[in-house]
Amino acid sequence: MAIRVLIVDDQPLIRTGIATLLARKPDIEVVGQAANGREALEFVATLDPDVVLMDVLMPVMDGVEATRQLAARGPRPAVIMLTTVPDDEKVLQSIAAGARGYLLKDVDHRALADGIRTVATGGALIHPQITAQLLPRLSQLAATAASTPPPPPEPVISLTPREREILRLLAQGYTNQEIGEYLALSIGTVKNHLSVIFAKLAVRDRTQAALWAREHLSLL
Repeated sequence: MAIRVLIVDDQPLIRTGIATLLARKPDIEVVGQAANGREALEFVATLDPDVVLMDVLMPVMDGVEATRQLAARGPRPAVIMLTTVPDDEKVLQSIAAGARGYLLKDVDHRALADGIRTVATGGALIHPQITAQLLPRLSQLAATAASTPPPPPEPVISLTPREREILRLLAQGYTNQEIGEYLALSIGTVKNHLSVIFAKLAVRDRTQAALWAREHLSLL
């Protein structure tokens, strides 16, 4: 069954361009296009997409607020934020709102399709350029936190040694398969551990867990 995609952008040419590129992918179906976040909320209710490609900056309702409201409804659809210019604050806001991915609009069509497939199956991703730009910000946040070290938060206390080990590897960019090979665990066991970790940290996915871990490396 094809992955159902809704494209949300206030510029018709961009929507049409993305739809044209995705039309070449036999496993992806564009089921609709919306011009702002408010329309996106309405279209999601009627079209039931698996993935929403969401522009960050739009009139009426921006992508961050629309993503926040979609996330409040449930885990579907997965949202990939699209932007022209990477912005640290918008990246963090989008992830906090529940986005599963964050890509630049000039991303290669193959990478975009792969990103759609990734989030549709429960994964998460951030464009490498955005990740590289964001890491110094996270390091700065970690350094600031280290200057006045708080007591370990409850989520860290509740993690088992194995869960902490898996979380460290996740923060370093290891895939489930690589974590399993490194720790001699099956992929199913790794996924089970990650589900428990996500619940304990009160996060939605790998991206949020990795960001959380990088901000609390000294406590892991």
